[in-house]
Amino acid sequence: MNTNEGVWLSINDYSRFKNVSISTIRRHIKNNILKYKEENGKYFIYFHSSQKIHFREEEEMLKLKLELELLRRQLIDATNENNELRMLVNIYEEKNKNLISELPPELPQFI
Repeated sequence: MNTNEGVWLSINDYSRFKNVSISTIRRHIKNNILKYKEENGKYFIYFHSSQKIHFREEEEMLKLKLELELLRRQLIDATNENNELRMLVNIYEEKNKNLISELPPELPQFI
């Protein structure tokens, strides 16, 4: 396996990506289940490029889901604002109808 095809991730980063506890990762390191290296007392786990591509796809999917949720919230806010504006228009139209009906009749004009 060529190490240029992947990256070395810290235990925390690998844990977040794989959604596995740090203790599980440490156990895998101890049992040589994962490819790892140690630098200055810190462990790094090898992350193959095919997994990296998969991670990018998941990251893109997460971004799209977040954007979709944001757009849904904006749509709900716009719908609520639109409903409030319709209500205000109806109130003003009713006031105008009442004002027109309350006006005194026009006086006849003499020529």
